Amino acid sequence: MRLGVIDIGSNTVHVAVLDAARGARPVPAASESFEVRLMRYLEPDGSISDEGVAALDTAVTRATAVGREQGVEATLAIATSAVREAANGPQVLDMLTERVGVPIEVLAGVDEARLTFLAARRWYGWGAGRLLLLDIGGGSLEIAAGTDEEPDVALSVPLGAGRMTRQFLWEADPPAGADVAALREHVRHTLGGALSAGATLAGDHAVATSKTFRSLARLAGMPREVLGAGQRYRMRLAHLEDWTPRLARLSSTDRTVLPGIGPRRARQIVAGAVVAQEAMRALKVDEVEICPWALREGAILRHLENL
Repeated sequence: MRLGVIDIGSNTVHVAVLDAARGARPVPAASESFEVRLMRYLEPDGSISDEGVAALDTAVTRATAVGREQGVEATLAIATSAVREAANGPQVLDMLTERVGVPIEVLAGVDEARLTFLAARRWYGWGAGRLLLLDIGGGSLEIAAGTDEEPDVALSVPLGAGRMTRQFLWEADPPAGADVAALREHVRHTLGGALSAGATLAGDHAVATSKTFRSLARLAGMPREVLGAGQRYRMRLAHLEDWTPRLARLSSTDRTVLPGIGPRRARQIVAGAVVAQEAMRALKVDEVEICPWALREGAILRHLENL
């Protein structure tokens, strides 16, 4: 079937159209993202402002139109942390459900981790051994590990790149050194509490997904030779540690001239780099490989299994 997936995230509303069949690899037919950046629209009481709701409405309406234009036979719609946690989230979701025309599945953080892990497992196969997965979104950091398609451990930690930028690095561009140091201390403290059972999170193969990790790998990583079309990247912690302070000294405009750092990610890439660096340190990971599949592919694979 031709399947559409609308992913309502903290940074963007993304629509992917794929030709999918059970037991077969989903084949991309179309893909488009619409920028929202919900963290800019959060009110002091935790609700999404009217301006933010309007931006969401426009993005979801456009994403739905892409699916219709591509002739989708079925649509999946998922929403992640920013909408899930907003004080007016239920009302916003009711409005967006009308736009999409199908129920929107609101994923808990651990469910995001599980679906992303499923996608990574299918991509790398059983030969990869025990997988350790890292995924930095706009609102949260997901971590999962396991030997099967269902991870033994799945965690969601409120350390997304957009959230941390808004909380610590919003006042100055480039950010003040003291603000970056405060962010780093917060990330370390939060990870320390979340990873109290860190021994169970070891893996034979460490992989990372998300636009943040892909951007960082294009900047601080190196291409990996693979069969087939497209580039795959790997990134060492030492290279990320070298690049993070350099990124923090640049303005968001100046960062856009660097490889992999587009205008959409330029403001929050410093927070993303700090979170990535501290997560790799805490998990004792020297290198990650960037996985092309992530949450959307995991949602598709689960849907096909349930048909």
